[in-house]
Amino acid sequence: MAEYNETAYRLARKAYIEYNCPFERALLSLCVRCDRSRKVNLAEREAIGCGDPAMREHCLTFYRDLHENAQFALRINPDVPWPFGKEIRAQCGGVRGLSAALDGPADGTVDVALTVLQGQKRFGEIADFPYSEIMRAVVHYEPRKRRS
Repeated sequence: MAEYNETAYRLARKAYIEYNCPFERALLSLCVRCDRSRKVNLAEREAIGCGDPAMREHCLTFYRDLHENAQFALRINPDVPWPFGKEIRAQCGGVRGLSAALDGPADGTVDVALTVLQGQKRFGEIADFPYSEIMRAVVHYEPRKRRS
């Protein structure tokens, strides 16, 4: 039985690494959603994977561009890991900001993959997204307060 659990864990871990969602933290915090996301349980940890590898590449490109643009807005040193709060601000605020730039909702109903696809349709390349407008949403996004 232990051998089965270890094998299952290894397979789940491998799948998570290959198919993890770049916006996992935003999805786990419920500030956005994604119809292509899949929950993956790794031992005691709940993770989010992407069910569409082609779409994952688009989201990953947006994630990287979002981080590149947010470094100045959030006063981040590019050589150190991002603190959790600023990562949430970048992910949640970034997706919601893109949705707002597309005249869509800027709340928890925003679908990450759909918003990225709509952005590409409207603005062309992901590098051409209106990052100055998106950064305003990133800076103004307030993560929910910790529960006491």
